[in-house]
Amino acid sequence: MKDYALITDATCDLPADVLEKLGVRVIPMEFQMGGTLYQHYPDAREMSLTTFYERMASGETPSTSQINQITYMKYFEAILETGADVLYLSFTSGLSGTYHASLIAARELEDKYPKQRIVCVDSFCASIGQGLFVFLAAQKKREGLTLDEMVRWAEQSHLHIGQWFTVDDLNHLRRGGRISSVAAMAGTALGIKPILHVDSEGKLVAAAKVRGRKKSMEALIERIAQTGINPAEQTILVGHGNSEKDAKQLKQEIKERFRPKDIILCDIGPVIGSHVGPGMLAVSFWASEN
Repeated sequence: MKDYALITDATCDLPADVLEKLGVRVIPMEFQMGGTLYQHYPDAREMSLTTFYERMASGETPSTSQINQITYMKYFEAILETGADVLYLSFTSGLSGTYHASLIAARELEDKYPKQRIVCVDSFCASIGQGLFVFLAAQKKREGLTLDEMVRWAEQSHLHIGQWFTVDDLNHLRRGGRISSVAAMAGTALGIKPILHVDSEGKLVAAAKVRGRKKSMEALIERIAQTGINPAEQTILVGHGNSEKDAKQLKQEIKERFRPKDIILCDIGPVIGSHVGPGMLAVSFWASEN
């Protein structure tokens, strides 16, 4: 069986050590803050996540951009030069144009490497949802799935990635056009916390509203209870935006209720964090529906 490499982008928000153990390569993504352009890698080498969120909390507004065709070609070609094929698992096309840029890059390289394959798969997932998708794909690769078998698995599996989150400050969603200014002001005054998820088309959807941080954490746990498939046999991901104390509490409550095989705590990076702000909490798990 011809070898192939798994590659994804930095929006997967998996810890650097986990990605290294999985053997998954990661394309960094750009964000801008204070007039300076940074590359976000899984190890946050150019700006620590604590610094990023502290600067956001102080009022700085970051911006992000999608991966361009030239960057894709650079990372894809580095794999092709080793003789391996490429399987790229992208950030959802429902929230970014990165997937389409990857297809253009793949077509550009096909003539140069006619005996090799570059397959780009839209994960329809974001942040730790994408992280779980990549994590499970790496497990399947270790089980010996061929490239074609992996593609078939990936094209169906996104429908089972439960990806739910809440935010602490509604104004970041307002700035991104996800909610109106009036809704943000009213929600903030009332202590409203939205429960959101990424749907089967990879788009962001508001599912519910609860009052208070504790209730929002309980709502995330209930999503696992309602749609999770055998949570005790799963690896569940818990993500946070510079809110480690709450994330550890959420992790502990999930552990006590479901006794999963493993729970991986993940930091939400600047690309996602720019749009949701400090205090985001998220869970991702294998589900009957997403």
